[in-house]
Amino acid sequence: MSETVPSIGELLSSTVPMARTLKLEFLETTPERAVVRLPDRPEYHNHIGGPHAGAMFTLAESASGAIVLAAFGDQLSRAVPLAVRAEIGYKKVAMGPVTATATLGRPASEVVAELDAGTRPEFPVAITIEREDGATTGEMTVVWTLRPNS
Repeated sequence: MSETVPSIGELLSSTVPMARTLKLEFLETTPERAVVRLPDRPEYHNHIGGPHAGAMFTLAESASGAIVLAAFGDQLSRAVPLAVRAEIGYKKVAMGPVTATATLGRPASEVVAELDAGTRPEFPVAITIEREDGATTGEMTVVWTLRPNS
């Protein structure tokens, strides 16, 4: 009998109520890149009929969390990943479904080396939010840390 290990998207959808609420679709999750899609649903719309800024923030933050888990999942026995701060810029009007693509701002090996050295590393994750036509509607940076377990 074999057990299947849940994907990072399944894990996040089952443990993060907001990801489930927004019905986020985890399209790709690797240590190099995470791609997450927010479907176009009327209950997520703002006053002009596009995705609400809060939904887009949650989309981008979720993509950053997915890449952090993919890159540092093997460190969870000794450290917990936590978002430290985030900044988002809305560039163009978003309409329809939008997709967030996250990439690490530092090599994972550098971050783990800092953790090995006994420090609490911080590292940025850059996220681009795009419409289906490829236009960038937002850019976000989330700074994460790996807090050593007590």
